[in-house]
Amino acid sequence: MPSKLLLLGCAAFAALSFSAHPSAADVKPRRHAVKHHDEANAAAMDALNQKVKVLEENLAAEGQARVALQSQVQAAQAQAQAAQTAAEAAHQQLAEQIQTIPGEVKADVAAEKPKDGKAHYKGVTLTLGGFAAAESVYRSKNEEADIGSSFVKIPFANNPLAHTSELRATARQSRLSLLAEGDINENTKAAFYTEFDFLAGPQTGNSVESNSFSPRVRNLYGTLDVGNIEFLGGQSWSLATMNTKGVTPRNELIPTTIDGQYVVGFTWARQPQLRVTDSFADKQVWAALSLENPQTTFASVATGTTGASVSGLTVTTAGTPTSQFDTANSFSINHVPDVIGKLAIEPDILGSRPVHAEVYGLYRAYTDRVDVTGANILALPVGAHNDNTDGGGVGGGVTWTVVPKLLDLQASGLIGRGIGRYGSAQLPDTVVGVNGELKPIPEGMFLVGATLHATSALDVYAYYGEDRDKSVQTSIGANHYGYGSPFATLAACSVEGGTCSPDIRTETQFTGGLWDKVYQGGFGYVRVGLQYSYTELTAFSGATGGAPKTNDNMIFTSFRYYPF
Repeated sequence: MPSKLLLLGCAAFAALSFSAHPSAADVKPRRHAVKHHDEANAAAMDALNQKVKVLEENLAAEGQARVALQSQVQAAQAQAQAAQTAAEAAHQQLAEQIQTIPGEVKADVAAEKPKDGKAHYKGVTLTLGGFAAAESVYRSKNEEADIGSSFVKIPFANNPLAHTSELRATARQSRLSLLAEGDINENTKAAFYTEFDFLAGPQTGNSVESNSFSPRVRNLYGTLDVGNIEFLGGQSWSLATMNTKGVTPRNELIPTTIDGQYVVGFTWARQPQLRVTDSFADKQVWAALSLENPQTTFASVATGTTGASVSGLTVTTAGTPTSQFDTANSFSINHVPDVIGKLAIEPDILGSRPVHAEVYGLYRAYTDRVDVTGANILALPVGAHNDNTDGGGVGGGVTWTVVPKLLDLQASGLIGRGIGRYGSAQLPDTVVGVNGELKPIPEGMFLVGATLHATSALDVYAYYGEDRDKSVQTSIGANHYGYGSPFATLAACSVEGGTCSPDIRTETQFTGGLWDKVYQGGFGYVRVGLQYSYTELTAFSGATGGAPKTNDNMIFTSFRYYPF
């Protein structure tokens, strides 16, 4: 724009200069024309000035626009710089937030995880249990037994072991368990439970140097709950074992003793079974039925009787194992499972259920093989045949929470024929009769107990139990057969080294003890226990020697660490 203005100025100056210096010849004649020309030049000059003024105004406007544009550019640059700074700050903040995400996610996951001390894997809840035990037992009479007593084998005075005491330390009652639970759907739940200790006694087990004892299956079963109905299959506590809640597994009422054989009068077994349970009336009533693995125990012949059966008979009650059993053991001949049906109630009383009561029936079948080989006083025909005999009993029990969290009472019992193996006393089931047929022995057992929760950590317990058999015996002339014969010769039972094998009539036992939780924290808890028991055996009276008795005083200690 300035260059154009300069050119216009030069052109105007030249025009003025030319018009201001005309030639001499033209001055006069053209005087009038000059005047007219001057007027034209003045008008042109005015027009030119007007253009210059417009040009100057345009130039001023252009400068203002340039300044405004420059201000806008600077403002835009400032905004861009601010935006970049903000972006960098946001990026840095985002980076910092990203770094915190794993921790926040972990915290959120931890917050959502159930606070139950259990492991959760792929929808399955895993619960570990068990304890490490350091225990000891002192017996006034030597039973040659570990932490589980053999009550029925307390020696009589004729046995040299009856004149020696017994002290044993053991860790074999240590236990490990695993429970896996999962919901198949809203109405179906599955569970698996296994529990082991180390009380198996293989022939290689010893206490000389290595103390190498084997793990032992206690429980190993699965359950399937469909609505109120539960199916159980595997090895579990027998349905004859009393429960504390309904008829549900892992709620059995087990005496809290240190002794692994529990107490005399306690009814129980752990064995393979198939069981179905249903509940009614808002789980105030339960009904259950189980088919359980059978075994039969047999009475020996008391000293002074001629035998279990008449001469001329060969009776087979058990066989030597051939596969997957230790050949040192024998297993009875059984062909029908033990059948147990139970009914339990827990009535709602003023909003609580302090009482649990149950009743059950037990059916058993016994069999043996009888081979009549020759003449006999019963005139039995020669030949071989199987003899089948039925037995069983009726049992029940009740628990009562007298004062919640302070005092619990219990009572249970079982009466019947051929039920010995279901009692802790381990009296025999049957005896071989004179004709070779197995005779179930009438028996009754009961247990009463009380537990005082003295403090939140200290429990004190006491039990009294009894197991009693009746005699099953037959006399034919001068010959006497069966269990509990009054013609047995028992005088030598009180003479050390004498020959005496009395039939046991009763076992009684008083047991008392305590458990104290001495530590509980983030590493589990520790319990210490102390127990005393007095057990007495009384034999059937014989023709001589009266009714021999023996007894055993036992003291137990336990230190158990529960890490889970």
